[in-house]
Amino acid sequence: MLRTLSIRDFAVVSEAEIRFGSGMSVVSGETGAGKSLLVDALLLLGGARADSTVVRHGAERAELTAEFDLSDCVQAAQWLAEEALDEDGQCQVRRVIRADGGSRAWVNGRPAALAQLQALAEHTVEVHGQHEAQALLGRAHQLNLIDAFAGHQQLLSRVADIAARWAAGERQRAEIESRGDVSERLEYLRHNLAELERETLTPEALEALASEHRRVSHGAALIAACERADALLAGDAYAAPVQLLGQAAAELTRMVEHEPALSEVVALLDSAAIQIDEAQRSLTRIRDTLDIDPEHLRELEQRLSRLHDLARKHRVPLAELATHREHLHAQVQSLADAGNALAAIEQAQAAHRNAWLEAAATLGSQRRTAATALSERVSALMCELGMAGGRFDVLVEASASDSPQPQGAERVEFLVAANPGQPPRPLRKVASGGELARISLAIEVAALGLDSVPTMVFDEVDSGIGGAVAEVVGRKLRALGSQRQVLCVTHLPQVAALGHQHIQVSKDSTGGITRSHIVALDRAGRVEELARMLGGVEITQATRTHAKQMLATGQTD
Repeated sequence: MLRTLSIRDFAVVSEAEIRFGSGMSVVSGETGAGKSLLVDALLLLGGARADSTVVRHGAERAELTAEFDLSDCVQAAQWLAEEALDEDGQCQVRRVIRADGGSRAWVNGRPAALAQLQALAEHTVEVHGQHEAQALLGRAHQLNLIDAFAGHQQLLSRVADIAARWAAGERQRAEIESRGDVSERLEYLRHNLAELERETLTPEALEALASEHRRVSHGAALIAACERADALLAGDAYAAPVQLLGQAAAELTRMVEHEPALSEVVALLDSAAIQIDEAQRSLTRIRDTLDIDPEHLRELEQRLSRLHDLARKHRVPLAELATHREHLHAQVQSLADAGNALAAIEQAQAAHRNAWLEAAATLGSQRRTAATALSERVSALMCELGMAGGRFDVLVEASASDSPQPQGAERVEFLVAANPGQPPRPLRKVASGGELARISLAIEVAALGLDSVPTMVFDEVDSGIGGAVAEVVGRKLRALGSQRQVLCVTHLPQVAALGHQHIQVSKDSTGGITRSHIVALDRAGRVEELARMLGGVEITQATRTHAKQMLATGQTD
């Protein structure tokens, strides 16, 4: 629950620190003193949007700090741990709004985004007022409220889980069907794959084919070159090179005894003769393998043309045809499995739908039971809260969607007849601000103990009422305070007298500057404040006596 709220340079408040206890705390003060500033501060600490107008005139920035005791709020402690913002069980929220409109926030000393403040506030503080109660008009909020009242969270989670699985299946089916007609596509891919599989596409095979084509296409030139070289080596027109080398070697051999170094030259000449002889033999063998074969050349060219056509068809380089073939093979395999996958998805979707229909039917039955119970309780409380003859109904109707939805198969609409004899109409169309605040209070009291938020704030929910009804409102708030920490901004002494704690907001003007002061009242201070709320310009002894009696009566439980 909320332990302390510190305010500095906020609106007309220079500096204040308020400590809160359990039970019901009331906030009162003269009109315009700034009673709702505490509510505004909590809203800002809960992630509400801020602007520079909240900064006290002449100050550089406004500072707001709230400290919470999480012993009664396990969900908030878990959230802090999940966000890595926990700090030894503490929970301090701080926000600074600068005069230029900028804003920063911290949770337990660590920087936090507004979205994080909002998420944390959902577990710590719930504000009800003529503006905040507007959330009650939303049909999604109304459905959530019925589900919370019914207490069937496990069943709701099951319905949502089945709907999520069904939605995932629909996405899988759509992805498969987006590929078009699977059988037609599969036939096309198999045809393309068969074309590629008829060819040998390894890098070695492609290189060998290109080499063979070059050899055969240049057959005549190769034969002519080999014959010319062979003629030169054979020495048809001149002395053969081998014969000339032999003669030179013989001539030098006779002189070796006079110059031993010549022996190396002789050896080289002998080696050259051997090399030339071996070259001539190799040339002969190569020439024997050469032939001018137009048919073989045509076959090679047809095969190369076929490969280049395939490369153009599939828009890949010739060298990447083998990789593309593997890709096509994978696609064929995937599509071949797609038919089986689609059948499996259809079977699973049917099972999900049946399971959802069963769970959703149970959920709908429990919602209708809860709607009847909540309608009866709130209608009874409306009479007590000054709306005599009024009626509150919860309409549960089938959702327009025919597919499994995470929230179930129903929509909810809150209906209200504020006066007797009128037919119930949607709450969003008929409730005034004051009525909406009291209906919100009636719902909270009717659902007492179901809400896990430890601190509840009511901003002038007693607006527009008085007398006995005001006392009833106060007692309902006090009863709510036995289960939750309640903070209530009020202008009615009947409500203020019932608070466990009383906070007064006052203002004064010094040197043309208006300041608000926030103090927690002792018993004597409470009597004086109640007397002010009861009396007029002049507070008499009789008014104080009445205030003492109201306080004494209000504090007897």
